[in-house]
Amino acid sequence: MSLFESRDGWRYTAFATNTGVGSLQWLEAPHRAHARVEDRIRCAKDTGLRRLPSREFAINQAWRVAAAIAADLIACWLQLHALDGELTKAEPKRLRYRLHTAARLTRGQRRRWLRIPSTWPWATQITAAFDRIAAIPAPG
Repeated sequence: MSLFESRDGWRYTAFATNTGVGSLQWLEAPHRAHARVEDRIRCAKDTGLRRLPSREFAINQAWRVAAAIAADLIACWLQLHALDGELTKAEPKRLRYRLHTAARLTRGQRRRWLRIPSTWPWATQITAAFDRIAAIPAPG
């Protein structure tokens, strides 16, 4: 936290433009939208887009589609519907670290069971996410 933020709680940003007309709010809106695009590109690179290019166009095309699906599933579906707390805004690397565990999905008594080691620090967050996913009604 900088000195400006600690004094009054406001966060200050600066940007330079050669546009001569328009108010500050209208000039800042495209800047913020571009920052969101850069965040999505960074997340897409973390979900597999860094593996390009390959030797053939068809491989690149399939890999790009798979990486886009992975990025959308993480950003839109998993974080919006299944996770809570700080994981709703976490980067893919942090999600991969926190949600990756030696868990087993088993079946028994006509139910599915998620067996997570009790020593894993984020076991409660994983089980809560799994319960939210399981509570989604089947389509149709």
